[in-house]
Amino acid sequence: MSLLWPIIRQSLTAPRRTAVVDDQRPYSYGQLIAGATFVAEEIETATSAQHVGILLPTSGSFPMALLGVWLAGRVGVPLNYLLGCDELAYIIEDSDIGLLITVDAMLKATEAGKVLPPDLRVLDLAAMDVTGLPPLRWPQTLADEDLAAVLYTSGTSGRPKGVMLTHGNLHSNTDAAIQHTRISRDDTFLGVLPQFHSFGLTALTLMPLRAGAKVVYSARFVPRRVVRLIAEHRPQIIMAVPSMFGALLSVRGATPEDFASIRFAISGGEPLPQATAAAFADRFGVHLLEGYGLTETSPVANWCTPEKFKPHSVGTAVPGVTNLVVSDADRVLGPNEEGEILISGPNLMAGYYHLPDETAEAFVHIADPATGKRRKYLRSGDIGHIDQDGYLFITGRKKEMLIIGGENVFPRQIEEVMNRHPSVCDSAVIGQPDGMRGEVPIAFVQLQPEATFDEAELREFCRLQLAQFKVPRRIRPIDQLPRNPTGKLLRRRLQQLWHDQKAEQVAATARQADQ
Repeated sequence: MSLLWPIIRQSLTAPRRTAVVDDQRPYSYGQLIAGATFVAEEIETATSAQHVGILLPTSGSFPMALLGVWLAGRVGVPLNYLLGCDELAYIIEDSDIGLLITVDAMLKATEAGKVLPPDLRVLDLAAMDVTGLPPLRWPQTLADEDLAAVLYTSGTSGRPKGVMLTHGNLHSNTDAAIQHTRISRDDTFLGVLPQFHSFGLTALTLMPLRAGAKVVYSARFVPRRVVRLIAEHRPQIIMAVPSMFGALLSVRGATPEDFASIRFAISGGEPLPQATAAAFADRFGVHLLEGYGLTETSPVANWCTPEKFKPHSVGTAVPGVTNLVVSDADRVLGPNEEGEILISGPNLMAGYYHLPDETAEAFVHIADPATGKRRKYLRSGDIGHIDQDGYLFITGRKKEMLIIGGENVFPRQIEEVMNRHPSVCDSAVIGQPDGMRGEVPIAFVQLQPEATFDEAELREFCRLQLAQFKVPRRIRPIDQLPRNPTGKLLRRRLQQLWHDQKAEQVAATARQADQ
C-alpha cells in the first residue's frame, strides 16, 4: 500500500496545519496535497512514460512533486544535483525518465542543464499555474509490490546503481521507524539532508508527513544558519551525517541553549567518530544517536533511541527487520561474534534497475535460527557483531578491511584513535601492499584550524594506544578529506592521491640523480 492514502487523510483532517517550512515559504498540509494534484495533472498531460525524474532542492517542492508522481500512478526518480555531467547523463539515460520535474534555477545552477536530452520534457514547478481549485481526482490504487521510486547509489565505486524501492518498502519502513522512535505530530524536524538521498527521503520527508509533524528545511548546509534555525524553530529532531555534526561544532558562539529543544539527534550515512560524539555531548549537552541502513533497505534498519542506547552501537533493529551476522561461509554466528551483517524484512529493495546479476548477488537465503524457515537476506557488505541484548555494532566495510601480517584490521579502529589527537579534525586510513606484512596502513589527516602537522608525534600517539602493526606506516596531511555529496568518505580518491604522491617522489628522485 502506498503512503499516499495516509498522507492524504492527514491533510484532510488538518489541512491548515503546517507541514513544511523551507527557505522560501511555509506549506500547510492542504497546500501540499493541492499542489500535488496540479503536478499529477501536468504529468499525465506531458508524458505517458512510467518514470519521472525529480531535480529539486531540499524544500517543500520535493514532497509536492513526489506525491504528484504517485497520484499520477508513476515512479519517482530523484536526481542527485551535486553530481558531475558524466554521472548525471548516465542516470538520466539509465533510468528511462520521460519527464523531469525541476525549477529553472536548478537547471542553471547544476550540471543537469548541460546533459538533458533534447527530447526530454521538463516541468518547471515555478512556472506552473496553480491558481484556482485543484483538479478533483481519486488517488491511484497502488499495491505493495508496485514500484514507488528508483534511487541511484552515490557510486563510490563504479557506476551508480538504481535501487528499486516499492510502495510496500517505503510504507513499511516509514511506519516501523515512527513506531521505533515514538515520533508524533507534536514533533518538529530539522531537515538538512538532500531529499534525493534515501536518508533524506524516508527519514526527513516521508516520516514527518506520515506522522503529521512539521519539518523545517534548509536547501544548503551552512553551519551558522543551521544553528540559527534550531534556535528559531526549536525542533525536537535533527538528522544529519557525522561530518555535518562536526561542522556544527565549529560554529563560534553556539551554546547549549541553542540546542535545548533537541531530544533526538540521529547520525547516519557513515560511522560516527567517537571524538565528534563526545565533543557534541560536552559542548551542547546533546547525545548523538547512531542509526544504520542502506539505500537497499529503504533505508532504516537499526536506530538507537534515547530510551534504547548503547555507546558505539547503531541500536536494535526497527520493527519487522531482522539482523544476522554470518561467517564467510554464511554460517550464522552467535552473540559478539564478528562477521558480515545481513538484513531481512519488508524494507528490502525489489532489486537493481536493469541489473539482474547484481540483484541476485545482493541476496542470500538462510534458515532463521529461531524458526528454521529460510528467509531472504540482503548482504550489507558491512562487518560487525550483535550483542546478547540485540544491539548491533559496526566494525567496518568488508571491502575496506586490511590484512596485516594475517590479522584483520579495519580503518575505523585506527581512525578513532587518530581523531582523539588534539591537532586532528578528521582522518582516514587506507591500505597499501607490503612485501613483509601483506598490507600496511597509510593515514591522511585533516588538521584543526591553526594546528601544526607533526608526523612523528601522531605516530607516537597511535603507538601508545594501538598494537604496533596497526600504527600507520606513513601519515600525510590533507586540506580536506574527499567525500561524496552525501558526506561519505571516498577512499578510492585517497588511494589515487597516495599513488600520485609516490609517483611524484620517484620522479623527483630521478631528477636529482640526473643533476
